[in-house]
Amino acid sequence: MSWKLCLSPLPFTKCRAFFKLFYSIIVILSVFFNISVQAATQKQLDHIRETAEEYATTTIEHPAGGKIVATAAPLDNRIQASDCPTGLKAFSSSRNGSASHITVLVECPTDNWRIYVPVRLNISVPAVLAAHPLNRGQIITQQDVTLGMVDLLRFRQQGFSTIDQVIGAKVKRNIPLNDIISDRDICIVCRSETVTIKAVKNGLSITTQGTALSDGSLGEQIRVKNDKSNRIIDAQVSGIGEVTVRF
Repeated sequence: MSWKLCLSPLPFTKCRAFFKLFYSIIVILSVFFNISVQAATQKQLDHIRETAEEYATTTIEHPAGGKIVATAAPLDNRIQASDCPTGLKAFSSSRNGSASHITVLVECPTDNWRIYVPVRLNISVPAVLAAHPLNRGQIITQQDVTLGMVDLLRFRQQGFSTIDQVIGAKVKRNIPLNDIISDRDICIVCRSETVTIKAVKNGLSITTQGTALSDGSLGEQIRVKNDKSNRIIDAQVSGIGEVTVRF
């Protein structure tokens, strides 16, 4: 029966039956085309969050030896989603390993839906810590320090990533248990103390003794007096009790 027939003088009951059938077909088609994308189940929401977290932990740049723990924000249970037969895709424009938060796009190209998921990043890196309280003036030994994972934001105090970097250094202030040892806490080269001056030129080097005129951290430029010539020179701290001059 065509709907045009209902414009002709057909019995009302037949037209009503036709429209009832037509309406039923529309409802069935509507359900068929929308069944794949509807309010997400808790399982689907969890899968979306896990996809965003996995993307963050595997693609975000982080320091050597560092670890990332990614935690996706809770999602609104009114979000429209599906099981996505071809698998979820994830993407973020940010790959900054020093960021504390990023936004990850999780999408299902097959079912044509996408969700932006906020993800919190906790990045930890290895750092040298005090194994027990350290006192000012103390010379650090292997037993005085330990290596532990700390939050990247704490490490930005100019901490050390390997124990060898601090062995033999002098403590400049009292350091509590488990505190990060920073370059402000110790002197690799200490003021008024004898240092080895290494002069390097064209691959050759000679050494002599000198006196540091200030405290210095690894890689820092300080002034040193050559004890033989009494000449004051600028040199770079290159190790415990050692400075290097390049010509």
